[in-house]
Amino acid sequence: MSSQIDAVILAGGMARRMGGDDKGLVELNGEAMIKHTIDRIKPQVKEILINANRNQTRYAEFGFKVISDEHTGFLGPLAGMITAMGQTDADYLLVVPCDCPLLPTDLVPRMLAAIKAEDAEIAVASDGEYEQPVVLLLKPSLRDSMKAFLEAGERKVDFWYAKHHFVVESFADQPNAFVNVNTPEQKQRLAMEITK
Repeated sequence: MSSQIDAVILAGGMARRMGGDDKGLVELNGEAMIKHTIDRIKPQVKEILINANRNQTRYAEFGFKVISDEHTGFLGPLAGMITAMGQTDADYLLVVPCDCPLLPTDLVPRMLAAIKAEDAEIAVASDGEYEQPVVLLLKPSLRDSMKAFLEAGERKVDFWYAKHHFVVESFADQPNAFVNVNTPEQKQRLAMEITK
């Protein structure tokens, strides 16, 4: 039996380094950043949720359900993940940020294979050097654990998953896969990468 996998794209942050612009809606080569992310993951999952705490109407135009953090106050990616985990009945939830337009087109199959090989609860993507704490495949049943962690005042995703049986899947063969956009300069560089 194949596993059902849904995805959440995290677009709920403040984007302070982008001058407060909503990162998912910043244009990259004529399309909103989140559209590049959607195009990468859509063939790999059943349903997509978009986690956004502002501009919800604009995000809804992409044709997917938009969910806002249950916990108010822009508490970071964990809050978006907790909300999404409560909105899916899939076996696994893929978590990706809205500003990674070069995500691997084989992200889900490789992370799922890693989880199954180790009988793990969570797979974390790595670029070969660094773990990418907001690129995860996890079991939605971990929601209570994550909620307790956040409510205890913790914010760091990697500290949370370190408490569980997790595996790291390296995408060293795709070194630019997790390049993200935090500044207008990075956006310019990435636009050149995409047009190559």
